Amino acid sequence: MSAPTPPPRRARHLLDPDNPRPARPVRPGGSQRSMSIDVVQRYVLSVLAATTILHMSAGLVIAGLVIDDENRTSQVGLCVLGGAFGVMAVAAALAIHRKNPLSPWLLLGTIPGIVGVWLALT
Repeated sequence: MSAPTPPPRRARHLLDPDNPRPARPVRPGGSQRSMSIDVVQRYVLSVLAATTILHMSAGLVIAGLVIDDENRTSQVGLCVLGGAFGVMAVAAALAIHRKNPLSPWLLLGTIPGIVGVWLALT
């Protein structure tokens, strides 16, 4: 009988499921950056909430621009509502990140309404 041959040794760069490498520790301030699951969930939720509400804001502005020019007050009203929803979108994103919703960033939310009113009046 012949002696059993040992299994071939794997190269170091290949994954060995029977002998996993230990995880490298994350150094503070290093190039490796890890985020907790809570932070990632907050970012995803705030982006989803803000984009959903901003789509509604843009829809109100577009609806205001589609109305006939003889209903100018309705056009401006829908554009103002679009701006209000834009402000709510920014406030929601700030609140999800546990920041004070009363911030200068709220001015970004007025952009859809301002652009809508400008387009409706020109």
